[in-house]
Amino acid sequence: MSRGLWAEALLILALILLGMALGAWLGNLWIGLSVGLALVVLRLFWVVMRLALWLEHPRSPIAGRYAAGWLGHLGQRLRRAHLAQRRRDRRWLRLIREYRRAADALPDAVVALDQHHRILGFNPAARQLLGLRQRDLGLPVEHLLRQPDFIGFLRAADWARDVDVPSDYVAGQVLSVHMVPYVQGRLLLIARDVTRLQRLQAMRQDFVANVSHELRTPLTVLSGYIETLLDGDEDEVEALPQDLVRILNHMHLQSDRMRRIVEDLLLLSRLETTSPNEEQIELVHVPMLLNAIAEYAEHLSGEGAHHIVREITPELRMRGVTRELDSLFSNLVFNAVKYTQSGGTVTIRWFKDARGLVFEVQDTGIGIAPQHIPRLTERFYRVDVGRSRTMGGTGLGLAIVKHVMLRHHGRLVIESVLGQGSVFRCVFPS
Repeated sequence: MSRGLWAEALLILALILLGMALGAWLGNLWIGLSVGLALVVLRLFWVVMRLALWLEHPRSPIAGRYAAGWLGHLGQRLRRAHLAQRRRDRRWLRLIREYRRAADALPDAVVALDQHHRILGFNPAARQLLGLRQRDLGLPVEHLLRQPDFIGFLRAADWARDVDVPSDYVAGQVLSVHMVPYVQGRLLLIARDVTRLQRLQAMRQDFVANVSHELRTPLTVLSGYIETLLDGDEDEVEALPQDLVRILNHMHLQSDRMRRIVEDLLLLSRLETTSPNEEQIELVHVPMLLNAIAEYAEHLSGEGAHHIVREITPELRMRGVTRELDSLFSNLVFNAVKYTQSGGTVTIRWFKDARGLVFEVQDTGIGIAPQHIPRLTERFYRVDVGRSRTMGGTGLGLAIVKHVMLRHHGRLVIESVLGQGSVFRCVFPS
């Protein structure tokens, strides 16, 4: 027991003894005992009042001067706990202010929303990009951002993707909106101005489309003349110098490759700039499509150089654009054949599981080093430039695959071990 508590106990005992002595002097012990107990109660009441005053006004110098005793000891402990709590509170307030200043310094609009999408707070950039004001606090965010794409984005609650919407506040401005859950039921809406980026993207796409269209005609003419020379009468071809025939064959291969690059660029430009309409979307008979691709892959392989294994669930169909899915499936299957040595195995799978509808191409080919996998879907990215060009690839196949997957709300997963083979997996929502 502490010294203060002993002192308080002795004081209480002294007050009781004093009362009993007074009672003995008056000739009535009970009156004396009652007086002593009354003095103890008054003492405790006085200390409790001082303690209550301190709890209400902890900064008051008067309230801080406790009487000695166990309540004084308790008050000191409460004061130390209070000071420690104040230090913690100041530390938390400092951290909150730092985070608030960091959020205020962001060039992107940041808006805190509750579970009903009502606005809880926002940073200064939200005033400039979204036109938010203090009076908007508590309002549902869809009352201020009324674009149909944004409303659909909110209802879908698919926070793994972003949505681009035209601004309701600044004419001609395009915002990329992203949602981040941060506590139970609450969201951070992050909006970024992507107007300049979209304009540059549109300029690039227009340039690619225009150049591709302009190249088509001269390439067609060039290929036509080369084919005329090579496909003429056998006597005429034999009469040509062998060096010239070799040059013409090489020109024919390269012009054909250039034609395929132009076609892929046009397809990629269309995939990037348009959205599939309802007329294009149909119930695609995927097994029939894959069987046709597998047969062509066997022809491409030549004389059974590869084992083409089909593990295709019959009658398992999906909604999509047939032409785009055909491009996706054929790109992956033909790549597997190209990059698998003779005698290797290419397995084509189509099935449904808990993930959704799954298309897989597995090969026992050369494999891909881990550092290359994240960049495989970039335009013209090549793991082995010399090998790709020798095989006649355009460098655009996997970029097309990526965009077709995006348009069908799927995801592409690539697994590979160098020297052992690769698995390209497309997962579509079921």
